[in-house]
Amino acid sequence: MPHAPLDADHVSRRWLGKATHDLPANEASVVRSAAERRPISEDINETFDDRQTFGERLADKVATFGGSWTFLIAFGLFLVVWTVLNLVLRRDAFDPYPFIFLNLMLSMIAAAQAPIIMMSQNRQAQKDRLDAGNDYQVNLKAEIEIMALLEKVEHLTARQEEQTELIRHLLAQKEAR
Repeated sequence: MPHAPLDADHVSRRWLGKATHDLPANEASVVRSAAERRPISEDINETFDDRQTFGERLADKVATFGGSWTFLIAFGLFLVVWTVLNLVLRRDAFDPYPFIFLNLMLSMIAAAQAPIIMMSQNRQAQKDRLDAGNDYQVNLKAEIEIMALLEKVEHLTARQEEQTELIRHLLAQKEAR
């Protein structure tokens, strides 16, 4: 049989010592969730991914590929082929030693790749902050629920002790007769 929802302000005053309106928004949300007996956790990945723009998704893909062994090996092979081909062709080389065109291309790639990777890292940091906030809310709710359960267990234990004492008293009266 489902329990009736508790009053959020009662839960807030009881377990956090403050009225709901005196709490930060994230804590007030936790208190309402505990009072209404509903989950507070959410899938941050799903929430975060739903809000991504095309540019943000592209930056993540570029950063993922740019930081992979596949990219490192492929780019290393490209550099080796470029260098060997230009050394073998000597006078007919399209980029003779000291490979000035290659240096220009590498500089342009680095100039474009660095900010894209930084954008991706900033977004990951944003996601980590959201994840940490969600963890805090889940932990706070678990703490409130545990305190409430402990109070119920203590109450039930006290009632059980009262009933045990009453039974002993009734048994003693019965034996006295």
